Amino acid sequence: MDLKASLINLQCELVAERALANPKNISWLQYDILFQLTREKDVLPSRLSTVLGISRAKLSKALRGLKLAGYISQSPNQSDGRELRTSITEDGKRLLSDISAKHTALHQAALRVLAREEQEEFARLSDKLSSALKEARLASRAEGGARP
Repeated sequence: MDLKASLINLQCELVAERALANPKNISWLQYDILFQLTREKDVLPSRLSTVLGISRAKLSKALRGLKLAGYISQSPNQSDGRELRTSITEDGKRLLSDISAKHTALHQAALRVLAREEQEEFARLSDKLSSALKEARLASRAEGGARP
């Protein structure tokens, strides 16, 4: 089995599935921002750019669009007025809920093709790889370098 080819194929399939689930034509970066805001409350842009592995300029543009659409709110950071704390709004939560309903089809497909043990192993291995990728990205950003 060719792991690299399998990972590329899975990534392509997941991107295709993602495209089917986008009801409001927000960018997938904007989706990722909203999703991250459900995991962390009142996040500073510096934290978001690090977690998402994107430049501050790219993040600022995406945040402006989300704010104009009413999906996020921003307020001054109490300790540093130059940065804005960012939170998801109720409209943003509803949008994510709509998208999540469409993700159910992906979950149902996995339930159909994977045995119970395979589902558990896939979830464990996916979480392990996702965590390692995120940790490497965060460590690289903290060191000021780029991940190989």
